Amino acid sequence: MLNPDDLVAIDIHTHAEEPCGCHADDGYDDFQARMAEYFGSPNKHPPTVPETAAYYRAKKIAAVIFPVDAERETGFRRYNNDEMIEITRQNSDVLIPFASIDPHKGKLGVREARRLIADYGIKGFKFHPTMQGFYPNDRLAYPLYEAIQEGGAIALFHTGQTGVGSGMPGGMGMRLKYSNPMYMDDVAADFPDMKIILAHPSFPWQEEALSVATHKPNVYIDLSGWSPKYFPPILVRYINTILQDKMLFGSDWPVITPDRWLSDFAKLEIRDEVRPKVLKHNARKLLGI
Repeated sequence: MLNPDDLVAIDIHTHAEEPCGCHADDGYDDFQARMAEYFGSPNKHPPTVPETAAYYRAKKIAAVIFPVDAERETGFRRYNNDEMIEITRQNSDVLIPFASIDPHKGKLGVREARRLIADYGIKGFKFHPTMQGFYPNDRLAYPLYEAIQEGGAIALFHTGQTGVGSGMPGGMGMRLKYSNPMYMDDVAADFPDMKIILAHPSFPWQEEALSVATHKPNVYIDLSGWSPKYFPPILVRYINTILQDKMLFGSDWPVITPDRWLSDFAKLEIRDEVRPKVLKHNARKLLGI
């Protein structure tokens, strides 16, 4: 079982991938190859969940891990939540599973969310508005949010532009507008008891994200998807001051490794008392572990 006291850090943002070749008929492997090229990732093919667990175990880092259900919008078959969760249970010393359900699944998705919370005690759900093709404050998603809030789970939302689809024709049809963090202000206001994580430095809407997280008590920010050496000065300022209790370490594994992220973060001018909050303490409190 997970022992937080033994951990160096908690990575709040990692991706679960099926073994290579499972998506050979739908373009998924090509998509992943372009992602690896864009980020300069050492992982040319996505590691499996057990491989991810072995990596994090060796580093003494726990990882929140999730698939992304975007099959409706992308045509990529989703990694089944149940299958992914069962594998993480075999690696519960380092992996903390979140699920992913496309809000377009409607009542079917709501039933799945309630079942995953009841059967597995799932702590959170990952949303990717750009890949799933919806505005976070679209009322179609509200029944799903209601189930998440009632179950005491966390909602983690991709925000900004982090390279997904970059360089592919038409950006692979993905529209950046859906991931403006200001849409999350409505969600945070309408679901005040649901903890919300805005994933990634929200380029080009960084100040919007900082504004929402400052104004809404239930909103946090994870710092994944960007090397810290590219963090804008205003983000570093808020990490050190106003939002020091709401900032979370995240890598965006496998396209960015914790080694790379932590090495660059160590070079930032972060106050000594703030650094451990970002790396572990804030996540531990949020996750209740």
